Amino acid sequence: MKSNLDNEVDVVVVGAGIAGLYMLYHLLELDLSAKVLEQGGGVGGTWYWNRYPGARCDVESWDYCYSFSEELNKEWNWSERYPTQPELERYLNYVTDRFDLRKHIEFNTRVEKASFDNDHGKWTISTSDEKIIQTCYFISAAGSISENFTPKFKGGKTFLGEQYHTSRWPQEEVDFSKKRVGVIGTGSSGVQVIPQVAKAAEHLFVFQRTAQYTVPARNYQLDDEIRDTRKEEFLQRRERKRKDPVGLTGFPTNPPSAAALDSEIRNQIMEEAWEIGGNRIVRSFNDTLTNRESNQHIAKFVREKIWQRIDDPAVAKVLARMDYPIGARRLVIDIDYFEAYNRKNVTLVDCKSSSIEEITTNGIRTSDKHYELDVLIYATGFDGVTGSLLAMNIEGIDGLSLRKKWEDWPTTYMGLVSSGFPNLFFITGPGSPSVFSNVIALIEQQVEWIAGCLSYMKKNSFNRIDTNSQLEEQWRKHVQDIAEGFLINEVDSWWTGSNIPGKSKGIVMYLGGLDVYRELCETSASNGYAGFVFSN
Repeated sequence: MKSNLDNEVDVVVVGAGIAGLYMLYHLLELDLSAKVLEQGGGVGGTWYWNRYPGARCDVESWDYCYSFSEELNKEWNWSERYPTQPELERYLNYVTDRFDLRKHIEFNTRVEKASFDNDHGKWTISTSDEKIIQTCYFISAAGSISENFTPKFKGGKTFLGEQYHTSRWPQEEVDFSKKRVGVIGTGSSGVQVIPQVAKAAEHLFVFQRTAQYTVPARNYQLDDEIRDTRKEEFLQRRERKRKDPVGLTGFPTNPPSAAALDSEIRNQIMEEAWEIGGNRIVRSFNDTLTNRESNQHIAKFVREKIWQRIDDPAVAKVLARMDYPIGARRLVIDIDYFEAYNRKNVTLVDCKSSSIEEITTNGIRTSDKHYELDVLIYATGFDGVTGSLLAMNIEGIDGLSLRKKWEDWPTTYMGLVSSGFPNLFFITGPGSPSVFSNVIALIEQQVEWIAGCLSYMKKNSFNRIDTNSQLEEQWRKHVQDIAEGFLINEVDSWWTGSNIPGKSKGIVMYLGGLDVYRELCETSASNGYAGFVFSN
């Protein structure tokens, strides 16, 4: 296909984050013309937009990085156990320039509409800067948590002070000194931003609806000895990630059942895990998310640890009031989160007993009080997994909209394609392990599969890939059957879509394990991409 970079390319990729960059790298290796459309002003995706104070990854740096290049691994030096947003943004910029990817990326460009022309077998992409691009293949690397969500409170647009959403934080530094600040939300973003704002603000009011299980990060600086060891372990770690159910290393390979253990042994394991920090507490047992009794043992242990970190018993009672299984919401890893509530300039507002009634011109009114504010921060998360896909107004064969097709449930085959939308690939989309995994490990697996599939099509003179609705339905049922065995399925959260009004509730992620998912994808590929329909 002839390439005219003004209006026609072989492949259009949406998003210049971790997935988009790696997809572009492989497309160029396949000698395909490619254009990446990125709505931000720079590369990084999540790590471009989420630049709020305290933002950092909750996966260890040596696991949250590309594993396709040993040379890249040797060249880059991580500074901390859990990398911060600025360091991750620097890393992704380094990768972009290291592999000469930048010239194929159009920044400040948002996809407004994408339509498939069945007669010509091409996608037409309309962008925010009024460009029209035609392409054979359309790949979404827009991310599972990129479409932010702000609740529609009464009076939400009337506030006259400064307003910020954690996922759309300005590049310039925000000054909180001598200001009364309100934070709505205590999920991962809230837990990270609250301790930092507390240090700077005159007073901070935290509006909490749902108490969160959080575990200490036990973060530390990396010295040369640790870095050298991690680099030497690169190949072994890469192999372990590929065989791990969530794509991580450093956890017990054959953990026991928490319920089956003697209480003394169980507590010893939990104490050791608590001191190590991070996700160790839930990965120390094999049935944390599937056995209610096991889960209760772990949840009780964590709640008691939380109580010990808070000075005021009345505040501790609200912060440790979790009435759901631990891990059924994304487990939050924190640095000095609960200690922030021991500061005299921090007030916890319990929105379970005193709900937010409206946003006023100068603050927040709850059912029993008005809080005057100068700054309002929304740490209210995302329309997860499907939000970024539906925001692009995608239309397949005969004008069928993806939003209409997914009105009741987002159906795909193996999380990679959706019938009636030929040549459209999803990365970290519904039906894949998505955010229930080390997402960078999943990204590499899916990108490599898509690249292999495109190579297969090229060699066999195919220019169209699709699937059928029967296989999609089988995959949907398979995903839901697995989810029924998990405690996650019982809890309202963004994992189940319950945070978005009108969204169908349920688990759309494949919970059978990234290792098993990888095997299923490889089996399909080795059998001529069984389940996928190719044509000219």
